[in-house]
Amino acid sequence: MTSLVDYLSILGTSVGLTYLFILTLLEIVLGIDNIIFISIITDNLPKNKQRSARLIGLSLALIIRIIMLSLVSWIMTLDREPLFSVAGYSFTAHSLVLLVGGLFLIYKSVSEMHSSVKGEAHDAKSKAYATFSAAVLQIVIIDFIFSFDSVISAIGMTNNIAHETHGNPLVIIILSVLISMFVMMLFSGPISKFINERPTIKMIALSFLVSIGVMLIAEGFGEHMQKGYIYFALVYALVVEMLNLRMRKNQSK
Repeated sequence: MTSLVDYLSILGTSVGLTYLFILTLLEIVLGIDNIIFISIITDNLPKNKQRSARLIGLSLALIIRIIMLSLVSWIMTLDREPLFSVAGYSFTAHSLVLLVGGLFLIYKSVSEMHSSVKGEAHDAKSKAYATFSAAVLQIVIIDFIFSFDSVISAIGMTNNIAHETHGNPLVIIILSVLISMFVMMLFSGPISKFINERPTIKMIALSFLVSIGVMLIAEGFGEHMQKGYIYFALVYALVVEMLNLRMRKNQSK
C-alpha cells in the first residue's frame, strides 16, 4: 500500500521540482483566458459583489480541476471512442465539449462587444444588474471547458516523470494547480480593474476570447491549433495599445 511519504517523495528530486515549476507556469498561462472571461462577466455585477464572484469562480475552477484529476483515467477515454460522424468528421465526447464551449465563448464575447460598441453596457447595468447566480453559472461552464485543456496538457507533460523518478506525477499536477490558482486569485482583482477601466483593452480581451472560441471549435473538428500564436497576438496587441495610451496621456499634458 502506497503511503503519503511515497507520494510526496517525488518532490525531493530535482526532476520533480523542475516539473512542478514548469507545470505551474503552464497552468498560469492556460488560466489567462479564464481570468479574462471572469473579469468581463463579473464587470456586469454590482461593485460590492464582483470580488466575491471572482473568488468563487476561481475556487470552483480549482475544485473542478481536482475532480477531473481524480477521474483522469475516465477523462482520457473521452477522446478515444467516436460517438457519431457527420460529413466525414468523427465526434467524441471531448470534441463535443470543445464545440459547445467554443460556441458559448464566442456568443458571450460577441454579445459583450456588441453592447460596448453600441454603448448599451452602462445603460443595461443602470436598469438591472446581472444576477450573481447567473454570473457564477457562466463562470462554472467556462471553468469546465478550460479545465479539460489544463488537465490534458498537464497529464501529457508528466507522462515520463513516473519512469524518471519512480514517483506519482499526480502530486505535482495537484500542487501546480493549487499554486497557480492562488496566484490567479491574488492578481484577478488588479487584472479585472485594468481591463474593465480601459474600453480599448477590454475590446482586445474580448477579441482574444473570440479567438480562443474559434480555436476550441477547430479542435472539436479535429484540427489542432497552436495556442501560442494566439497568446503572442494578444501580447503584441496589448503592447501596441499600451503605447497608444502612453502617447495619448503625453499629448494631453
